[in-house]
Amino acid sequence: AMASLFFSEYAEGSSNNKYLEIYNPSDVIVSLADYAYPSVTNAPSTVGEHEYWNTFDEGAEIAPNGVYIIAHGSSDPSILAVANEIHYQLSNGDDGYALAYGTEDNHVIIDRIGDFNGDPGSGWAVAGVSNGTKDHTLVRKCSIEQGNSDWTASAGTNAEDSEWIVLDKDDWSDLGVYTACPTVVIVGCTDSN
Repeated sequence: AMASLFFSEYAEGSSNNKYLEIYNPSDVIVSLADYAYPSVTNAPSTVGEHEYWNTFDEGAEIAPNGVYIIAHGSSDPSILAVANEIHYQLSNGDDGYALAYGTEDNHVIIDRIGDFNGDPGSGWAVAGVSNGTKDHTLVRKCSIEQGNSDWTASAGTNAEDSEWIVLDKDDWSDLGVYTACPTVVIVGCTDSN
C-alpha cells in the first residue's frame, strides 16, 4: 500500500549544494522499492511528462517519522554526512522533480517540487518569492501531512497560502529532521447542559 510520503525539504544553494529530503509520517518502515523521483531537465520533450525515471537505491527505506535524503555527490560534507543516496542531476532551480508511487508505466504522482510543464526560467516562485527554487532552501510547513501533486497550489502565492517556508541560500539548519506541528488539545466545557 502507498504511504503518504512527501518532500519535507529541498535545497538549491551555492556550487553543488543541493538535496531533496523525503519524510515518512507513518509509524511503519516504508520500503522505497515501489517509489521513484522522476524529473525533467529544463523544458520537457513532452509537456507534463517526466523525462527521467529516477529509482531509489537498492534496499532503500525510510524509518517511521524519519527522513531520507538525496544529495548531490559534490555537496558540502555536512550535507553528505546525513545523505542516504547520491544523485548528481539535482535541479539548478528550473528542473522539476516529483515523488511517484508505482512503475514508470503505471504510477501516481504524490508530491512535487516544480512541475513538468516547461522551463520556468531560472526557477519557480514559492510563497511569493521570485525564483524560490533557485538559491534557496525550502522547508515544508509543520502543518503539512501529505504531498500535493498540484505544484501551483503547493507553492502558493504568499507566505500564508504556501505549503513551504523559503529560507536563505545555504541554510541547511533543518536538514535531517522534519518537525511536525505540536498537537494542541483544547479542553472546553464538558457539561452538555
